[in-house]
Amino acid sequence: MPTPEIQSFLAKIAFNSDGLVPVIVQRQSNGEVLMLAWMNREAFTLTMQTGDMTYWSRSRQKLWRKGETSGHTQKLKEIRLDCDGDTLLAEVEQVGAACHTGAPNCFFQNFSVHTSS
Repeated sequence: MPTPEIQSFLAKIAFNSDGLVPVIVQRQSNGEVLMLAWMNREAFTLTMQTGDMTYWSRSRQKLWRKGETSGHTQKLKEIRLDCDGDTLLAEVEQVGAACHTGAPNCFFQNFSVHTSS
């Protein structure tokens, strides 16, 4: 059962029609954006209760605690809700790679846009 504080925060989150909210995950020490994941109410509650980042896997249709198989864990340091209530920003302590490919973060594919101005 979530604590009253967790329940109060949950009430502010605008989960989508699938019961999910996107979570932007950022390394607390330097602000590096590590990944984007999804949480449902249970994943959010478990994260808040344990401090271990827990997400909802849309492909596997189940909860997963970051690092449960790889050992590359994320410890929650701070979580924020955006102004519309529909996106979370989680600052974490990352141990190991954040991306399932082994890359430090999931945003390693570059595309340069050149504009004429």
